[in-house]
Amino acid sequence: MEIIFILLIALAIDLGFGELPNTWHPVAWLGTFVSLEKKAAPQRSRITQLAYGIGMVLVTLTLIVAPVYLLLVYLKEINTVAYVIAAGVLFKFSFSLRGLRQAVNTVKGFLAHDNLTQARTSLRTLVSRHTADLNQNQIMSATVESTAENTCDSFVAPLFYFLFFGVPGAIAYRIINTFDAMVGYHGEQEYLGKFAARLDDVANFLPARITGLIIVLAAWICKRNTLQAWHIMLRDHKKTQSPNAGWTMSAIAGALGVQIEKAGHYKLGDNHYSLSLDTIDDSLQMMLVAAIIWSFLSILAEVIYFVAT
Repeated sequence: MEIIFILLIALAIDLGFGELPNTWHPVAWLGTFVSLEKKAAPQRSRITQLAYGIGMVLVTLTLIVAPVYLLLVYLKEINTVAYVIAAGVLFKFSFSLRGLRQAVNTVKGFLAHDNLTQARTSLRTLVSRHTADLNQNQIMSATVESTAENTCDSFVAPLFYFLFFGVPGAIAYRIINTFDAMVGYHGEQEYLGKFAARLDDVANFLPARITGLIIVLAAWICKRNTLQAWHIMLRDHKKTQSPNAGWTMSAIAGALGVQIEKAGHYKLGDNHYSLSLDTIDDSLQMMLVAAIIWSFLSILAEVIYFVAT
């Protein structure tokens, strides 16, 4: 039953305290480390960039995950309480609910005061796209999209890998996802991030589809359009370049009866209602309900496993 206590400790830390300042946050340190690796990347052939990109990801995974694994093995041998507390603290750094909610509300607050400049700047913490030229409707769309996609990336997926591979698995996922966010894009260094992007696609394959189903269930609990959420998810999930992001985004678009889009790339959902600040609130409500559902299912799965074994 240790895994349940680890999960509960991590959830309590997240909901009670949120995120550490970047100066003290391990994920921020990871971002700095990836930036340094990126600066040292070769600018030569595609093959050279691809090889460096593969090495960059694998070396970073080894340097971080191996010590975490060895530390937890050591603590488990000498003191179970110390092991559970340390594991709970480390696991917390692999996901973020309160931080995501605060980031979304920050964008919403600037929109509420018609401060589009600050809203665009704040949106950069949620999306990787260029935000400088986005209008109000596009900012709201990007915020709703990010809320849906990050329900998977920032919560469901880390817990998924925690259930199967423990804290090291959750941290490995966070490293892969961070690499994808920082280097997995098209451009001059496309091949540098190609391995990270493909690895993230593989890592999110099951969690994204699970999250889409959970969002449909959350739509029913929140008294949204459950059938439309299911229909739009099945209809539109292939419209995004990512093989995974479309599942969550199209599900929430259908549930809320709105159309969300990334100009020149995709449109998801039907425009039954206009995007508004209330849409952002509704997406946050569905994210929190989806998180509660997944937490309950995760704990239930562990209880069943414990009883069965």
